[in-house]
Amino acid sequence: LFFVMEFINGGDLMYWIQLVGKFKEPVATFYAAEVAVGLFFLHSHGIVYRDLKLDNILLDFEGHVKLADFGLCKDGIVGMKKTQTFCGTLDSIAPEVIRRQPYGISADWWCFGVFIYEMLVGQPPFSGEDEEDLFQAILEVNPSFPRNLSKEALSICRGFLNKDPNSRLGCSPAGSLEIRDHVFFRRINWELIESRAIQPPFKPCVRDKRDTSNFDSAFTELPTELSPTDKLFIMNLSQSEFAGFSFVNPEFVIEV
Repeated sequence: LFFVMEFINGGDLMYWIQLVGKFKEPVATFYAAEVAVGLFFLHSHGIVYRDLKLDNILLDFEGHVKLADFGLCKDGIVGMKKTQTFCGTLDSIAPEVIRRQPYGISADWWCFGVFIYEMLVGQPPFSGEDEEDLFQAILEVNPSFPRNLSKEALSICRGFLNKDPNSRLGCSPAGSLEIRDHVFFRRINWELIESRAIQPPFKPCVRDKRDTSNFDSAFTELPTELSPTDKLFIMNLSQSEFAGFSFVNPEFVIEV
């Protein structure tokens, strides 16, 4: 069984930020706005992303962002419904997730704050010698901010990195509106962002549709390993599992 997905070959933001160290504020603002629109969409459909990080944000050949890796998403989070699953990337996990408290979109907006901080500062807001130290820092330590950070950037980082999910930016009844209206996004035209009508600050160098040069060779040089096909297993598998796929190899379809 193969899942054929769109190939986005502009590289991920982790790859690019490692090359430049950190992004200038206008660049970070653009990427933050496009990612926010993606989160607005997911949340409006009752989906919590739960793994927002630089590695999961890809650039297409024009320089627009695309969210990737939806393996940790939780759907059905609407109204007052919450989830308590402990998951995510360690240095981006929200305090309420660490405390095993019920959570919803608040976890995404915490990750969004970590994401903005990393773009502007070039490193995560929290660190520790081990997992226990890291989690203690997330729960108890306030992040430090460089002196050259603008007051607008400082405000939005503090808003999203509020340890109380009820007071966190984006988690009030106003929701997405208070994010759109935040002074950090004062130069953003949200309608143009949503229609991808704003020219990205950076356009990746892409030779052709199969160009993989914008990805770390540690990944692109890995050997392709296909799972072996166990025909006996296939014979005992309900064929309804394959319903909805655009193509099914007739060799493995058993009519009952």
